[in-house]
Amino acid sequence: MKSITFLFCLLLTIPASAQELFPHNEPASSIPRNVLGVRVFVDSYDENGMQRNLGALRLMYGLTPRLSLFATGTVSNHHSKYLPTSLIIHTHTTSGNTNYQTGTITRGLKYPYRFNGVHLYGKYRFLTNDGQNTHFRMAAYAEHSFITAAHDETEPNLLDDTKGSGAGIIATYLKKHFAVSLTSGVIIPGKYTETTPDFFGGELHTVLKYGRALNYNLSFGYLVYPPKYRRYSETNINVYLEFMGKSYQTAQVTQNNVDIKPQTDLLLGGNYVEFHPGIQAIIYSNLRIDFSVGIPMINKSYTRYYPVYMLGIQRYFFL
Repeated sequence: MKSITFLFCLLLTIPASAQELFPHNEPASSIPRNVLGVRVFVDSYDENGMQRNLGALRLMYGLTPRLSLFATGTVSNHHSKYLPTSLIIHTHTTSGNTNYQTGTITRGLKYPYRFNGVHLYGKYRFLTNDGQNTHFRMAAYAEHSFITAAHDETEPNLLDDTKGSGAGIIATYLKKHFAVSLTSGVIIPGKYTETTPDFFGGELHTVLKYGRALNYNLSFGYLVYPPKYRRYSETNINVYLEFMGKSYQTAQVTQNNVDIKPQTDLLLGGNYVEFHPGIQAIIYSNLRIDFSVGIPMINKSYTRYYPVYMLGIQRYFFL
């Protein structure tokens, strides 16, 4: 009888704050202890007639009532095995000197699907202030990426493109049907190194150090159905508005031990804010289905084209 009661209480923790299960951003709330979550999601956009897709498998586990751990593996056709040859170009002069510079790259080329690597994420909820039909929570997170993709833009993306580490703070407030969450953090990317044959003979040793970044995401969620929660078998429908922003530095480019000043927008520092409206269904308090569309709001990211479509499916298993 105790085990049945415990399982029922765990089930109720999912729909009770369903509107803060944001499609793109993690809330400050944690996964219940000894609960395993499995999430599969895909991102897709059209790049000059070529469909770019990313598929991800995420495992989530509640290690303690306050500490949640995630591991995500991704596959995508975003990049080639090596950096585009036109990204960093050089010419030989008659006097024997070599001039290096950065250039533009051709978009819409066909790339094979590649396993990018694994992304690890940990979230610790350090503040909980709960009341009747309301709560305010804060959490700290840290992440590390083991990604080996030939990423050709300075903007770091630890989930898909760039190895490195990050950390930040999450604050989430819920009041009845409404939830709002703010996430802010830093990204310290690693560097990408490759050695390729030179058209003029010999080899090219290239080092691309991506720009450090600050991300600032604001998410709103609202439970539109049911008007009043009566039983955990009811389907919940939530709508979301998520604003996802990032500021990042100019890349540092070196080829054959020569520092190259970036000239293309792909490698220059910048900032942007995207707008991601979304809808979510939670079936039987456990099966979660998300769909969202991302469009630029202030400036744009050079790592993708718009609109960006996201579809996700998630389920919890109570161990």
